[in-house]
Formats: sequence, structure tokens, C-alpha cells
Amino acid sequence: EVKKASPSAGLIRADFDPVRIAETYQAAGAACLSVLTDEQYFQGHLDFLKAVRQAVRIPVMRKEFIIDRYQIAEARVAGADCVLLIAECLTEPELQDLYQYARELGMDVLIELYDRANVRQVLQTGTGLLGINNRDLRSFQTSLDHTFNLQQEIPRDVLLVSESGIRTHADILKLRAAGVGAVLVGESLMRQPDIAVAVRNLMSGCD
Repeated sequence: EVKKASPSAGLIRADFDPVRIAETYQAAGAACLSVLTDEQYFQGHLDFLKAVRQAVRIPVMRKEFIIDRYQIAEARVAGADCVLLIAECLTEPELQDLYQYARELGMDVLIELYDRANVRQVLQTGTGLLGINNRDLRSFQTSLDHTFNLQQEIPRDVLLVSESGIRTHADILKLRAAGVGAVLVGESLMRQPDIAVAVRNLMSGCD
């Protein structure tokens, strides 16, 4: 994840260069990139996404509090291959509409949820990408147990992404054993002095 700051941690990386970070991730073997574009809470910007898209070959996702079609169209024009939709931020009709609109534009959609109660409405979109956020947005605490507790409700043909709280290679091995297909790692990598080494250590043996 290309991430300068967050509401829970404040400024994460002072020497923030989104292009350099993205190129480092790609060279280290990352499969795709999540770029924060929210300005108010994450000190992100749509320009970061545009610059990253021009610098790397791997897929790029716009991570933002998306609530309308305009933001999705904006992401597509900026070069995003994928957008994030957060179930807790949208009504069921809104989630369905925004998912379908993004797909019509040829984009992939990662739908994120935290609450178990939202699993049904997320699956009803027909998404093949579902993210479980391990961070409780009320307390900001993270626990990988949240993924373990919910993963049994996710069909095996849906690619399950575990998000937040992933810090070590051991964490990834546990998630992989539970059927998780991908992980989204942000803060723990952004705090490392050598991001390339940190990514390789995290992914070691995961091919």
C-alpha cells in the first residue's frame, strides 16, 4: 500500500515519495498496489495515483471512501485498474450500483467489510474479490482473528483478501493456511527504512 498517513497513526512516512515507493514494491514482487487518495484523513491525493500508474506495470487500486459514480469514473480516468468499496459506508442499493458501474467501466472491485452482518449483501453483488478489514474502525484495534472468524462464511471461489494488522511472514503463513488468497499491507511496510527488504521478508517462500 502506498500510504502517507492514517487517522489512527497520523503521519506514517515523512519522506513520502509515492512513485519511488511504488517502484520499490513492484521490484520486490508485489502483485498489485493500493494507493490512498483520500486527502482529509490519509494525506493522499489523486495525483499520487496518476503518477504511480505511469511508473509501474502491475495493477493499481484507488483506495478512497467512494460514495458515488463520479469517484469511480475519476479513478478510471486517472488510470486505476480497481477501486475499493467499503460495505459499511454504503447502503445495499448503493453498493450494488457502484459495483456494477465500476465493472461496466472495465474495472475490478475489491469490496471490504468488517461487520459479519454485511457478508450477505457483499456476496450478492457477485464480487470475486472480498476484503476483510482486521481493524475495528471504532477502536482502531487490529486482530487477525477477525479474518479467521469470518473466512468460513466466504465461498471458496471468492478471492479473500485480509487487510490490516499483517506484520510478519508468520502472519501470512497462518492466513494462507486458513484459505486467504491475498493480503493488503500498509503501515507496517511504510514504517520500514528499507521497504524492498521488508517486502521480500514478508513474502519469503510465498510463491
